[in-house]
Amino acid sequence: QVQLVESGGGLVQAGDSLRLSCAASGRTSDGMTLGWFRQTPGRAREWSEFVGGIMWKDGDGYLPDSVKDRFTISRDNAKTTAYLQMNNLKPEDTAVYFCAARYATRFVTVASQYLYWGQGTQVTVSS
Repeated sequence: QVQLVESGGGLVQAGDSLRLSCAASGRTSDGMTLGWFRQTPGRAREWSEFVGGIMWKDGDGYLPDSVKDRFTISRDNAKTTAYLQMNNLKPEDTAVYFCAARYATRFVTVASQYLYWGQGTQVTVSS
């Protein structure tokens, strides 16, 4: 199994930045892909919005068009922690942010394809 723990959420104002962290432990491997998702009220987690993914082996990242001009994704060289840097935050970015992992080496944007999930971290952006 893979254990994931998110941190770094909080209450910020529009235009501020936040960096979310996802600490990964357990059976992590180079064959793993980690994704970031965000869940808004009224939406089930399996329908969460994909906001970024990273290949654990080489750190190759992917961001959807909806956030790529404001968000960046990375991981540390020790392959223990992934990061989601969010800049110029907007009220519509308010959500619970999750990191999730799957054993595969291609990006998948569908939440239900990820097996392991963290507990989530709340991000609230006030206008």
